[in-house]
Amino acid sequence: MSPSGASPLPARRRVLALQQRLLEWYEENRRDLPWRRTTDPYAVLVSEIMLQQTQVPRVAPRFVEWLEVWPTLESLSAAPLAGVLRRWQGLGYNNRARRLQECALAAVAAAPDGGPAELPRTLDGLRALPGIGPYTARAVLVFAHNDDLAAVDANVRRVLTHELGLPADMSHAELQKVADAVLPRGRSRDWHNALMDYGSLVLTARVTGIAPLTRQTTFEGSRRQKRARLLRRLLDGGPQPLADLAVALELPPAETADIVERLRKDGLVSADGGTVSVA
Repeated sequence: MSPSGASPLPARRRVLALQQRLLEWYEENRRDLPWRRTTDPYAVLVSEIMLQQTQVPRVAPRFVEWLEVWPTLESLSAAPLAGVLRRWQGLGYNNRARRLQECALAAVAAAPDGGPAELPRTLDGLRALPGIGPYTARAVLVFAHNDDLAAVDANVRRVLTHELGLPADMSHAELQKVADAVLPRGRSRDWHNALMDYGSLVLTARVTGIAPLTRQTTFEGSRRQKRARLLRRLLDGGPQPLADLAVALELPPAETADIVERLRKDGLVSADGGTVSVA
């Protein structure tokens, strides 16, 4: 450890060897994923939002379907929220769909008169959009523009930790410094795809014993499941009295009311005179 308590950056020779090995491996073993066939920033953003907490096999067909229906920021911004949520069903965390549409609305509102809507070209500009965190902002710039930035997700963390002998409990800030230092300039897109594929196919959590820093809670019986069931019922059956929702979902009225209130605060539903509907 360095005197400050931070781990020292890896030696340049070790970094160059890792870059060469992983990029060569990627050339032979790269996955053909639909979002890798485009550099459109909007499409990249859609893929990144969908891939949060959702497995690649589930996302791949839904990504293609989404862009067939809403191929541009303008088309998504004009869609009814109910339609957006309906097409998001099965991907989980429905507020991600609403935030994605809010990103489109913000981009359209910022577009010059008569000009096409575009996502911001900077980290700060992307971070200002609804629901866009530091990783997603960096990922959009990496995969859409090949910018020389490092984006650290669970796979990237696991590969760098294992291959460079980093402490498993290294802070995100320190790991970000390492990721920035080992980035091969001019090849950010390939580098991140290589890290992600290597982490998914070779250096898995089971193989390395390096667990994710955060784990998704069990869905069955969770508040997330109850929220999803309630929202799906509204999408399938239209506006319904709160009392009817409680009966249909077999939940106490007070718990149903609490779920509705949380969904309302998330901008997903509205409640008027005891009747609940999709916002």
